[in-house]
Amino acid sequence: MTHRSLVILATLGSAFLLLTAFGFQYLGGYLPCKMCYWQRWPHAAAILIGAIILMGGSRLLAWAGAAAAATTALIGIYHAGVEWKWWPGPSSCTGGGLDLDTMSGGDLLSMDAPTGLVLCDEIVWQLFGLSMAGWNALFSLVLVALWVAAATRRDRSAA
Repeated sequence: MTHRSLVILATLGSAFLLLTAFGFQYLGGYLPCKMCYWQRWPHAAAILIGAIILMGGSRLLAWAGAAAAATTALIGIYHAGVEWKWWPGPSSCTGGGLDLDTMSGGDLLSMDAPTGLVLCDEIVWQLFGLSMAGWNALFSLVLVALWVAAATRRDRSAA
């Protein structure tokens, strides 16, 4: 594979994962949690990096693409670990952040609670034992390999 084809494949891979996330959200009705959003930004950065490279940008930018893919993979691993209760997640989006002892009876019975709140430590969808965060991590690690291959690829015509 050429450097260009590797960049195209890695860029399209991030675009596919980002569109899949939007599809789950807007077509499937699966609302994202805070960490789900965190995983989307590096994919957007990788798409932008790929577009810049394809428009004549420096081949060295492929390393930035690899860093973006690695970032979303690491966030996905962290998020999957939070979902499986292997380690604690941010108290702002996990069930462990709620202290019932400090709430009054009126607070507990209040109907003014926020709607659409999605906790980061709950798995809302999974396939073959992997949640969306786990699948994102797995596919993003493949994208890291593609970006590294693009960064290190010496095309015969360029030699």
